[in-house]
Amino acid sequence: MDKKIVIPGDLLSDDVKKSGYGTYVKNDKIYSSLCGIESLKEDKVGVIPLAGAYIPSMNDVVIGVVIVVTPSNWILDIAAPYDGLLHVSEYPRRVESREMPEILDVGDSVILRVRDVDSSMKIELALRDPNLHKLRTGQIVEVEPVKVPRVIGHGGSMISMLKKETNCSIFVGQNGRIWIDGKDEDIELLSKALRKIEAEAQRSGLTDRIYNFLKNEKNEKTDVSVAKEDHSEDIYRKIDVLLDPKN
Repeated sequence: MDKKIVIPGDLLSDDVKKSGYGTYVKNDKIYSSLCGIESLKEDKVGVIPLAGAYIPSMNDVVIGVVIVVTPSNWILDIAAPYDGLLHVSEYPRRVESREMPEILDVGDSVILRVRDVDSSMKIELALRDPNLHKLRTGQIVEVEPVKVPRVIGHGGSMISMLKKETNCSIFVGQNGRIWIDGKDEDIELLSKALRKIEAEAQRSGLTDRIYNFLKNEKNEKTDVSVAKEDHSEDIYRKIDVLLDPKN
């Protein structure tokens, strides 16, 4: 059964103690304040928005793209209304100004952590962690930031399944940028799956749905491959007959 889509003003609950994200209370009742998917838990009623820009929070891990290199900072597009600032002091080792473009240049993609966000939305980034680094291989797929929880799945169920079924490495940034790496055909299959997750994020049973999609896609490719092999064998058999000196 599909999850319920709500709009601002829709009644969600009579228990005001359960008011959660994306709701407001009026006359001892909880109403939706957003267009989104109703989220019902034992102790909370909330709304998961269907769309919206990524707004950085401290300690978010994101994928950024370098857009400017200054004498002391790298400025990165982090798929938000505001750019992020990576000061040279936040790089894992000492870096001279002249070295900066050699280390991170315009167009380079990097996994970073949001170090701080102040009231004026100045976003400071950090790279001082072994898990944070420049991306040298693979490709980046972008989804709506509000769909990121669906890509990860409950307890990481979706992303674990995607890794296993596509044999790809995956990193999901909280800003909606997803790094994937593997064989070309596996990357193509994973990209299709991510697009399907984004398009069907509001539907229930999504992990099973995507699992079946991946299985069907792989079975279709196997069938096509077998058909090509059978066809090739038939051609070789005919060639052998033509070349046989007894004929």
